[in-house]
Amino acid sequence: MTAAVARCYGPPDVIQLEEVAKPVPADDQILIRVHAASVNPLDWRMLRGSPYLLRLQRGLGTPGVARFGADFAGTVAAVGSSVTKFKSGDAVFGAANGALAEYITRRENGPLAVKPAGITFEQAASVNVAGMTALQALRDHGKVQAGDKVLINGASGGVGTFAIQIAKTLGSEVTAVCSTRNVELVRSLGADHVVDYTQADFTRSGQRYDVVIDNVANRSLSDLRRALKADGRLVIIGGAHGNWIAPFSLPLKAFMTAPFVDQKMGMMIAQSTQKDMQFVADLMASGKLTPVIDRTYPLSETAEAIRYLETGRARGKVVVVIAPGPT
Repeated sequence: MTAAVARCYGPPDVIQLEEVAKPVPADDQILIRVHAASVNPLDWRMLRGSPYLLRLQRGLGTPGVARFGADFAGTVAAVGSSVTKFKSGDAVFGAANGALAEYITRRENGPLAVKPAGITFEQAASVNVAGMTALQALRDHGKVQAGDKVLINGASGGVGTFAIQIAKTLGSEVTAVCSTRNVELVRSLGADHVVDYTQADFTRSGQRYDVVIDNVANRSLSDLRRALKADGRLVIIGGAHGNWIAPFSLPLKAFMTAPFVDQKMGMMIAQSTQKDMQFVADLMASGKLTPVIDRTYPLSETAEAIRYLETGRARGKVVVVIAPGPT
């Protein structure tokens, strides 16, 4: 089968398509024909080996694992002998290592769910990293309750577009921060208030929020704390660009400050689970959540997809179409 691989660290140009062995499902696994896979900041960070601490895990000189991609949607092609939850022909989506390939295997109890009928494969393929991050940032780390005032900094990107919609399902009042060209987009997703950061500074508006979700790490900790209520919660998702300490600067300052203030603050990394994947599937099936797709690319243009994502201007998600799925 064909898969996208990167056998050295570097810019998107190092990505190649290679013929690799097609996986064979174990007794408790399903074989999935991948129709679409989205790309995430995680992918370009792994591709570049940046920050350099990532290389301690992936390999110092060259990546120990050449394949990449974490989000997928596809059709079950075969099932192992002990599988009972899924059957051949099921449309599914979820999390998988090496998802930018024609086939993958997943354990039936892994982080995947049946795709809702009204959601395209491209939309379903965008859910894992961004959707899990938005859900867990709001529900588990932000402890969002009905009536809370929630501000989302970086509201028009992958995580942000999910976060607006999920925050509304939790009953909160949402303020979205974005650029001028994305104002109408975030309003269409349900934002109650919009701050165009080219025209106004949300940290100096006098408004205070119960929860601030920071996706972009473009403000100082003192700025973000100024926008929080005295007992508010700051959830840091994005990290600044840089090869050394820069990506960890804001989370580190939050970690050192948190013990001395009433505001709760810290960085979070999502954990994909079948329970949460099903939760998001139910939201999509009910019409309460619709993934936003900016652009799609064929597998042969995976490098271009990641190059575009690196610009930071994607509205919603960027998806790689591997094999068009049934409609």
